[in-house]
Amino acid sequence: MTDHIRWGILGASGFALKTMAPALNEARRSRLVAVATRDPARAEPFAAIAPGLVIHDSYDALLADPGIDAVYIPLPNALHVDWSIRAAQAGKAVLCEKPIALCAADFDALIAAREATGCLIAEAWMPAHHPQWALVRDLIAKGTLGALYSVTGVFTYGLDDPGNIRLSADLAGGALRDVGVYPIGAFRFATGLEPEILWADAIIENGVDTSAWVQARAGDIRFSFHVSMRTTRYQAMVFEGSRARLSVMAPFNPGQYGQADVILAADGEPDRVFAFPDARQYARQVEAFAATLLDGAEFAYPLEAARGTQVAIDAVFAWLKTKGVGDGS
Repeated sequence: MTDHIRWGILGASGFALKTMAPALNEARRSRLVAVATRDPARAEPFAAIAPGLVIHDSYDALLADPGIDAVYIPLPNALHVDWSIRAAQAGKAVLCEKPIALCAADFDALIAAREATGCLIAEAWMPAHHPQWALVRDLIAKGTLGALYSVTGVFTYGLDDPGNIRLSADLAGGALRDVGVYPIGAFRFATGLEPEILWADAIIENGVDTSAWVQARAGDIRFSFHVSMRTTRYQAMVFEGSRARLSVMAPFNPGQYGQADVILAADGEPDRVFAFPDARQYARQVEAFAATLLDGAEFAYPLEAARGTQVAIDAVFAWLKTKGVGDGS
């Protein structure tokens, strides 16, 4: 390995082109050097971002390339586990889009592959690398909010393309897998607690949950969230305590959705606004990954952390199945 990480991307997805390819080149000590796609025309825009880009005509060819240190995997959800393990077995570190797995048991296989190969495998849950969430976690831990008693979250957007893979049951689409990982992960990351699912409901279309509502608890804390692919674009996380309320205004896609402002409100006191206008979480995620590989730094969101979020999603699906909502999977 050189003094920087040489990245390859499996597939030429729109998200990889728009967001992650630029982040791979923007991040310190990382450089995009290869893309694998059967259609060379789809790789051309990537070459504009990374001059000299190597284009492989298959995923296996990219994994066999000795000039690649790490791979980013933006493939459909149903392919994440298999290609993450295959990449690690080929000696590549892996940053895979969320959800990296479809059930908690899949994480056991991923962790086993990580341990057997010695290659870092991580889920690309980027909020863990944004300073606003370090602040939220710190304020809660210090007791600034007093006794935390309620947490609410929402992540919704409109999707009207019937051919989008997020609407494919065969490719493990659905709102819970696509964006449910965010409010659940944020609750767990900020509080250090594991939610117990109390109730859930969902709208199922062609075997895919396009909207879901969930209520949970962790000790005395109530946690509820709503996710949807069928409504207007909105996201927020609110933490309510006995002394103060903390509102995260652009919790999951700051910059794209809105500015990363965290507002601390307490009765009788002026609101305190913590602003993070320049923190680019995708680049920070890549830099954190590079720091783990090059410096041995601890990665902020290891597979064990991501597994806990999947446990909660599994519990939601099990609850829906028990109540006869769709097939619960």
